[in-house]
Amino acid sequence: MTTFVAPEIDWAALTPVLVTVGAGVLGVFIAAFAPAARRRAIQVVVALLAPLAVLGVLAWRWTEVVGGGESTVVAGQLAEDGFTLASQMIIALIALVGFAVMASKLPGGEEAFAPQGAAAPGSAYEEAARKAGLEQTEVFPLALFSLAGMLVFPMANDLLVLFVALEVLSLPLYVLTALARRRRVLSQEAALKYFLLGAFSSALFLFGVALLFGYSASLTYAEVNTAATASVGMEGMGVVGLLLVLTGLLFKIGAVPFHAWVPDVYQGAPTPVTGFMAAATKTAAFAAIARLLYVAAPGFTWDLEPVLWVVAIASMLVGTVLAIVQTDVKRTLAYSSVAHAGFALVAIVALPEGGPNALLFYLLAYSFATVGAFAVVTLVRERDAAGNVTGEATHLSQWAGLGRRSPWLASAMALFLLSFAGIPLTAGFLGKFTAFVAAAEGGAWPLVVVAVVASIAAAFFYVRLIVLMFFTRPEESDKPGAEAVAPGALTRVALVACAAGTLVLGVWPTPVLDLLAQAARFVA
Repeated sequence: MTTFVAPEIDWAALTPVLVTVGAGVLGVFIAAFAPAARRRAIQVVVALLAPLAVLGVLAWRWTEVVGGGESTVVAGQLAEDGFTLASQMIIALIALVGFAVMASKLPGGEEAFAPQGAAAPGSAYEEAARKAGLEQTEVFPLALFSLAGMLVFPMANDLLVLFVALEVLSLPLYVLTALARRRRVLSQEAALKYFLLGAFSSALFLFGVALLFGYSASLTYAEVNTAATASVGMEGMGVVGLLLVLTGLLFKIGAVPFHAWVPDVYQGAPTPVTGFMAAATKTAAFAAIARLLYVAAPGFTWDLEPVLWVVAIASMLVGTVLAIVQTDVKRTLAYSSVAHAGFALVAIVALPEGGPNALLFYLLAYSFATVGAFAVVTLVRERDAAGNVTGEATHLSQWAGLGRRSPWLASAMALFLLSFAGIPLTAGFLGKFTAFVAAAEGGAWPLVVVAVVASIAAAFFYVRLIVLMFFTRPEESDKPGAEAVAPGALTRVALVACAAGTLVLGVWPTPVLDLLAQAARFVA
């Protein structure tokens, strides 16, 4: 009988995840036992302190790990290296600004979430809960649990661990998507679509894991790659297995043809959740894809590269074309995210040496613009005849003249849109430039040509919204006008942070690029 040998665990390497999970568990106890009058304030403090603490821990681990301390932990199932830590820093930073937007309220005291998530839309119970001023404070521990899964994603060095992290990441987001305060039916429909399609992609992921285990007799990335280089036979099983695993991850980044959920979920979810999800989930999933390709799949490069080329090109073109014809701001940003998934894939399709750090810089630039843009969307509201706020004004024509009524907010939105478009002196320009250079150095210059053409075409729908805000009069619109409400203190801080990050990375990116250059090494 074989004696079980317990693996040695480096608890210091797991500290960021443990801090996040601990904060989530604490949030559950706060929701259950804290006085109702102070419950939300305590939850907000815990939710904001957790990513701050994670950033502090990651800074300490960076000094310990980068430059020679890279290692695998928990019997090789997790990896702690520069790429892991850099990815986790970006995710924690996104969570910090994203949670700030989630915690903010409108001037009238209204938040983005339904007073009771279990209440049927339009029911007497829901109306009673709204009148009683009930608040859904459980959103913060849910967001923290999702963040924990995201932090495991970049360090997963084992397919089973990656699947567990995928589910921990996803399940809270399914619930959060259904908790919009207004348009409740649309929100619940979006959550159902997200859940069903997510379950389908998870099934494909698991099927791929089973095939890879049958092919390599192991679940660790290094062993899968060893099996490929050892020519053990049945290479087709390994290729199909990797493609199925990649399908589950490509679903999370919203790449074509796995993007059908993106516009509906982005439109139906509470807008602060959309911003957090759009930036953090994409970053975590891309980090997982990069580690999988660079550690587990180098032996399958010739088989996987054509598929990734097709996915990248289709994402850029489909996302751009469909974004052009949208009339809703959130759906426009949703299809924009599909196109950006293709742009980010360009950096790593050919597995160039500089691909990982170029990818991380692109994701950082994209995340600042994404969280900031959706934060602005939360503040542009419709008003009824009595002057009461009725909901978000998401039809494009309602943004006409916003630059005259709220110049600072419109200017912030214009900055984020210019960054999406890749205009010089914004972070988006440097992000695309580094990604395209990495791809060209890897020999994927035809893909770069397509990406440049798609970027030029995508500039149309970004500039269109800027023209509406600054050069179109409200009376020229065929929809009721909208105006921006004053941002709460936390939203204001988040907007300033996102705008500053977009500008600083666009003007002076050298320190960040130098740091990320140290993160290009993967430990197997």
